[in-house]
Amino acid sequence: MKYLLAYDIGTTGVKTCLFGVEETFELLASAGRSYPLYVLPDGGAEQSGEDWWLGMCESTRELFSGTKVSPAEIAGISFCSQMQGLVLTDASGVPVRRPMSYMDQRAVEEIRKGIAYGIRIAGANIFKLLPSLVITGAVSSSVKDPLWKYKWVEAHEPENFARAAWWLDVKDYLVSRCTGRFTMTEDSAFATLLYDNRPGHEGWSGKMCSMFGVRRELLPPIIRSEDQAGELCPGAAGELGLAAGTPVFGGGGDSSLIGIGAGAVGIGDTHIYSGTSGWVSTVTDRRMADTSCMIAAITGARSGRFNYFAEMETAGKTLEWVKDHLALDEINIYLEKKDISQGYESTYRSLYDYMTETVKDVPPGSGGVIFTPWLHGNRCPFEDPDATGMFFGIRLETGKTEMIHAVLEGVFYHLRWMLECQDRKLKTSDPIRFVGGGALSPVSCQMLADITGRTIETVRSPQNAGAVGAAAVAAAGLGILPDLDCVRSFIPAAARYSPSAEKHRLYEPYYQTFRKIHSANRKLYKGLRK
Repeated sequence: MKYLLAYDIGTTGVKTCLFGVEETFELLASAGRSYPLYVLPDGGAEQSGEDWWLGMCESTRELFSGTKVSPAEIAGISFCSQMQGLVLTDASGVPVRRPMSYMDQRAVEEIRKGIAYGIRIAGANIFKLLPSLVITGAVSSSVKDPLWKYKWVEAHEPENFARAAWWLDVKDYLVSRCTGRFTMTEDSAFATLLYDNRPGHEGWSGKMCSMFGVRRELLPPIIRSEDQAGELCPGAAGELGLAAGTPVFGGGGDSSLIGIGAGAVGIGDTHIYSGTSGWVSTVTDRRMADTSCMIAAITGARSGRFNYFAEMETAGKTLEWVKDHLALDEINIYLEKKDISQGYESTYRSLYDYMTETVKDVPPGSGGVIFTPWLHGNRCPFEDPDATGMFFGIRLETGKTEMIHAVLEGVFYHLRWMLECQDRKLKTSDPIRFVGGGALSPVSCQMLADITGRTIETVRSPQNAGAVGAAAVAAAGLGILPDLDCVRSFIPAAARYSPSAEKHRLYEPYYQTFRKIHSANRKLYKGLRK
């Protein structure tokens, strides 16, 4: 058996996973640490590179304190992480400012000056839109895209910007901290939307850099996800409690590796993810984009394959909001009754246990209450940083149970909306693999099946799909796997949920109303923001 260490760097915490690989990926041990997301009044969302690193160090040492596997037996290290962050570092790899999260939406003026002017299609200047679509297959038309974060720092923090030597994404920063080498995997390079992903042209695009005023010298060498980025250097090894010289692989972003960890690796395979954010992703072998719905085929972890990708900002994050602001007392009482330790993983699982227990008997439609899960704006199928969450349809008889149920329904209504938008360009699969923390609850899985009308499959430990994907690319890099196409045979379905035709019918009028809420309130959202 070969042993692999995978770091899953999320928005709310790091999960460190030890896998044994033989005929399957077996999770042998895991440990986690949470860290804060700093949400600022001006729309900023930042995290600390030191928080990420400290979380890795503490969770790694905890993991090995409870397993018989020694650090010297680890064949390789890999990463799965949140994407579309901006980590600007100096020449030695130290961030020049706190890293900006994918959720940061401060760059309103930068996107207006940079692309949202003149003759426009889908909000983007036609003379920048068309070259972008030709070269990258997508366009930087969201205020949350890394390009506009870069331009925001350039405009608002010139001293920090002048010190920058490297533009990295989250996991690429952590790889550099492990190895001392500065690289970026193909999927992270694509996420900058400065990467030419046309067959035979792969690499940083000088035209895109010039068109948007980006310093080309900040962009690091590009590697594949299964490539070895370097070896664990002695200093990092000492802090982590690992063996110096251990191979470190490029890994990938969550949007690339979670699908692999879900076993959705064949062309036409669709998976749905519900974690902090949420998405619908379908594997394709061609580039495509739907600018009207803000969907594009993004470069995946495998060369020549793309993920047709539709994302919402807050999915599981809405359940944290329920915990913190709507049902804190009830959840604390539930945890006390269950005698749950307050660890990162156990608290996460207990939240879903509580949700399941609370809403399992509420009928479809939550008594006429509809929740919009746009707690930090939205990307797809509409781009609106001003959009907000709301409960629509509250009556005198409405209680917390209906409201919590409506939160779950609202997330799944939005996922169905994105799924149907994908069907305009390609055929999504049935069954669909469902992963992330949202897939821990049988009630949630059945609700997703009933709302979408599709058969839903889950895998073992669905909340660890990203870490499984990270282990898979390391296994491919080490030659343990012949290629990533064979991953599905390692990841069978653990449960299957068939939709109820009757409940699907009952959900239909609520879903159609949900789809109309944003357009009916767009001007009001903007007015509230001002």
